Amino acid sequence: MDSNNIVLNVNGIEVIYNHVILVLKGVSLQVPEKGIVALLGGNGAGKTTTLRSISNLLKGERGEVTKGSIELRGERIENLSPADLVKRGVVQVMEGRHCFAHLTIEENLLTGSYTRTDKGEIAANLEKVYTYFPRLKTRRTSQAAYTSGGEQQMCAIGRAIMCNPSIVLLDEPSMGLAPQIVEEVFNIVKDLNAKEGTTFLLAEQNTNMALKYADYGYIMESGRIVMDGAAQDLANNEDVKEFYLGMGGGERKSFKDVKSYKRRKRWLA
Repeated sequence: MDSNNIVLNVNGIEVIYNHVILVLKGVSLQVPEKGIVALLGGNGAGKTTTLRSISNLLKGERGEVTKGSIELRGERIENLSPADLVKRGVVQVMEGRHCFAHLTIEENLLTGSYTRTDKGEIAANLEKVYTYFPRLKTRRTSQAAYTSGGEQQMCAIGRAIMCNPSIVLLDEPSMGLAPQIVEEVFNIVKDLNAKEGTTFLLAEQNTNMALKYADYGYIMESGRIVMDGAAQDLANNEDVKEFYLGMGGGERKSFKDVKSYKRRKRWLA
């Protein structure tokens, strides 16, 4: 990864909940400009906490970054408010979509432009969202509560795009969606990255799908990064195939139980 092209740099952060529960244990990762980086791991590995550390949404859950630093284009951001981060182009799409059920699809999208004042640009962005998500245009007057899970996920991503983000933190975009819809959502993410230059850091349990569309990947276990590399290299790695892609034989184990893998853990290097 080109160190001169890094937009987001997370350096050795530790996160504690309720002043006592250590959740992240020295997590470091980098996201290049106009890249798609996947943060992979099972439920409880620390993926969502990592994203919320970057977007500074931990305080609502009594969490805090106690060590390390987070930089956006070289500027420390771990003490900025979520609203200030949105103004700087850091936008998170929460796990579970969190659309406003009583608002229409279009009203939900427009809430994403609350930091902007130019009505012409807002209208242009809305049309851009409809170009990438034509299904939303047909449902623009429907209340979000009466749309499908896939449409709500598209709405949540479209709402983030309304902010003109430089980096989107995408949490579990495949959760609860049919495989065909998951493929459609990831294809749109790829298009936004290729055509608009939008940078994505996505947390995902669907390792196979994430590595298919990402450029680079980090694998988490128990609050630590245990492996990273180019997406294609990870997809071809025998350990990743066995533990995350279901392509190995025998009983499913954890990486931490494999001695040969222990010798490759980043924190022991």
